[in-house]
Amino acid sequence: MTTNADGPQTRPRRRTPAGAAVLREDVTEAIRAAVFEELASVGYARMSIEGIARRAGVGKTAVYRRWRSKLHLVLDVVSAIAVQGLPAPKTGSLEGDLRVLYEVTSRALRHPVASQIIPDLQAEAARNPDIAEAMQKTLREGQEGVAVKILAAAARRGEISAGATDELALDIISGPLYWRSVVIRSPKLPKGYLGALARATAGALKAL
Repeated sequence: MTTNADGPQTRPRRRTPAGAAVLREDVTEAIRAAVFEELASVGYARMSIEGIARRAGVGKTAVYRRWRSKLHLVLDVVSAIAVQGLPAPKTGSLEGDLRVLYEVTSRALRHPVASQIIPDLQAEAARNPDIAEAMQKTLREGQEGVAVKILAAAARRGEISAGATDELALDIISGPLYWRSVVIRSPKLPKGYLGALARATAGALKAL
């Protein structure tokens, strides 16, 4: 048996190509899962690379080969919560696209682990300007990346004016669901809430 930075191996280690660092995807996913568990268990302030590595069953080096610090690790998790990289919905209507976006975002925000992590990170952000700036950038880019595409598609279909893609439009889309899920932290959305929110938001955007 041999070992490498990602943990014990049962077969001889193959030679890594010159100039390339081959990172095992299963190890990367194990570390991401460990970050969720560690944040939910001890919070950001007490979270450590050592604890994450122990939960993932790897050495600290495996973590540092992928992320420079625990802040970068957490931002990677926040990016997932913020649906960064989600393909823009293509339902053929503004209201339909918004409904899909809200359904995906709501599931992410209301995940049991995420519901513990986000309030803790918000508290840390109030004390740490670097975390606040990084969280704002990551969350905003993740949500707005999809919202901008939804607005652009609606404008091409003539559902909204071509100018309705500014900051106000983006705030109208993102604000209500984050308010209820993250700030108020309502344990359960009322029946039909997401559909009604999509209709109301589409109406507001068309009025801009």
